[in-house]
Amino acid sequence: MSVQRTKPFSIALNEAHIKWVKETATQFDDWQPNRRKYQKNVLLEFEKNFQLSGQQEARQLYSLAIQHVLSDPIIAKDESTMAKLTNRKLALQKVRTLLKKQPSNLLVEKLSTLGRIFSCPTLTQPTLHFLLYIVDSQKQEQMNGGNTGNSLKHMKTSRIYKSIMLGSCVRPHLYKRFSGSTGHLAIRAFLGRYHSWHESAASTLSNVDTNTEEFKENASRMDELVDDLEKLVSRIKLGGGEEARKRHLSRNKLLPRDRINRLLDNGSPFLELSQLAGYKVYDEEVPAGGIITGIGRVEGVECMIIANDPTVKGGTYYPITVKKHLRAQEIGRENRLPCIYLVDSGGANLPRQAEVFPDRDHFGRIFFNQASMSSENIPQIAVVMGSCTAGGAYVPAMADQSIIVKNQGTIFLAGPPLVKAATGEVVSAEELGGADLHCRTSGVTDYYASNDEHALVLARRAVAFLNWTKRPEIDVKKPEEPLYPSSELGGIVGDNLRKSFDVKNVIARIVDGSQFDEFKALYGTTLVTGFARIYGYPVGIIANNGILFSESALKGAHFIQLCSQRNIPLIFLQNITGFMVGSSAEAGGIAKNGAKMVTAVSCAKVPKFTVIIGGSFGAGNYGMCGRAYGPRFLWMWPNARISVMGGEQAASVLAQVVKSKDEKWTPEKEESVKAPIRARYEHEGHPYFSSARLWDDGVINPADTRKVLGLSLSAALNGPIEKSRFGVFRM
Repeated sequence: MSVQRTKPFSIALNEAHIKWVKETATQFDDWQPNRRKYQKNVLLEFEKNFQLSGQQEARQLYSLAIQHVLSDPIIAKDESTMAKLTNRKLALQKVRTLLKKQPSNLLVEKLSTLGRIFSCPTLTQPTLHFLLYIVDSQKQEQMNGGNTGNSLKHMKTSRIYKSIMLGSCVRPHLYKRFSGSTGHLAIRAFLGRYHSWHESAASTLSNVDTNTEEFKENASRMDELVDDLEKLVSRIKLGGGEEARKRHLSRNKLLPRDRINRLLDNGSPFLELSQLAGYKVYDEEVPAGGIITGIGRVEGVECMIIANDPTVKGGTYYPITVKKHLRAQEIGRENRLPCIYLVDSGGANLPRQAEVFPDRDHFGRIFFNQASMSSENIPQIAVVMGSCTAGGAYVPAMADQSIIVKNQGTIFLAGPPLVKAATGEVVSAEELGGADLHCRTSGVTDYYASNDEHALVLARRAVAFLNWTKRPEIDVKKPEEPLYPSSELGGIVGDNLRKSFDVKNVIARIVDGSQFDEFKALYGTTLVTGFARIYGYPVGIIANNGILFSESALKGAHFIQLCSQRNIPLIFLQNITGFMVGSSAEAGGIAKNGAKMVTAVSCAKVPKFTVIIGGSFGAGNYGMCGRAYGPRFLWMWPNARISVMGGEQAASVLAQVVKSKDEKWTPEKEESVKAPIRARYEHEGHPYFSSARLWDDGVINPADTRKVLGLSLSAALNGPIEKSRFGVFRM
């Protein structure tokens, strides 16, 4: 490729040139009516004054002088002078220079000044031409082997295109020209500044500098937490250990996770629930609670999948297994998801029968749920791929359709040993309750499968003929990626709950296009509320930005009522120490105002989703839709903590109680009382402790929050949205 070289200057740039350009720019005020004529005349004067050899040399020297002038901070703040000096080409050069040299916080400030030169409240033709020029220049540079998009490669030109089209009336030929651009624009901070004035009111613009030491430390510490989580989950996914897996495979059975993968549509996601269930709850290990549950797509239909893991204690039901199974059914019922049971279980865990069998929400509730869901036209499909003993025999017997695998699946109320003890009859498991018996004689099952793969094909066929149609009751738009990468969430939040952060920067990395229409932005500012979209679904977001005051609670209650009236799902981002306390707060009615928000959360029937991104303490948990308030899904980040109050506060309160009874109180005694309390609260407030007991639906990587919420929203909108009815609000 040939490169055209510029002839060297006969005169080098000096202070006189720079001084002349600066003085000229600040003297004349009549430049704008005829900008081209003004610039041409100035250039001729420049050439004549310094006796230059032609316009080309004058233009190049003049441009160099302008670049020196623009570096003057006083000039940079003078928009009028900047506008006189700057043409589109030079502006582009300055943008590129800034991108290379400046940290992001300074960059935003400088680019915003540059942006104001070319824009006004509604985007004008000069602004459009400037943006088009950047895109055209970039395309040309890429054709010539350059690369202008590395700094901020995530930001496509379509983002600017949309901002312009939303905020201004543009002629069709400009639409066509701009929509043809496919390159990346190397100006992420620049993008937000080019939203129209009206659209910027509904924008979340990040002010995060990813180069600060604080951001890097936060990101590093969050990465450690995520790595630990991923290692733990990987270990849990192995089930009952290598020996149990080998024994299972030797029987020509698929492993439970392989069964799920074969059942799901190719390449479709699986939203697994409560992976840490049972973690360190019992003396023995019970990975994932001995059962795998989650939402996946089968023949295009979102289904709740419940699969026993026979490599974990023979698939028997521990108390946590029962709880996890019931939670999956609860999600299936709330969201009207067809339920598919992959059965391979030895039934109740007999040594723990008192914790499994007799109570309302114990083993028997599984079959109650099956019957009641079927009565509500929520399909129940069972695939018997192994043992199905005692009470467990009712899973296929109460399903709408049942499939059984020959020489592998068995269904009986009492196994061969119990039959022999009770009646003296000697019978094999296959003779007592195998596939041939139940498909040919008893009629308990409907489909006869030759192996696991065949059974899963039959299950898929059953779903294909459900005649199931999803009809969301909300307006769904085309999804749009956020302007900022979700990988930055860890650096924004970190793991230190005592450090504050702006929750709007979290929202900007979760919602479509980083667009957030904030509600009551100037009132009750410790609670952020507003409308956005996630994967095209409209949502109302309620996020903590500090402690809840009366104003914040009233604002939250108002916003919840708005969303309930409009059938808009609610997303709660929890990072809350509680409601404000003290005499002033009590006199201001914090109890009744907080109660309004709790009432609104309780009575709202729209789908609710909660993500605990920091602390979740005390009554703040209630007001922000904790587990007791029926969110469709509740997720936690690995840095989160949940308890009735913080460990330090609990230690101080309990230490005061002890101190009142001890006349010889010393600092050493105080610390000896506080230390174990702090340690206990830290242990019991940890997300692993919470998730192990199903106080949530899983601990997730912050970077996956948008995807998890998108899948959760999609699942929730399979069913109708109930009408909300609110109780009495105390005035």
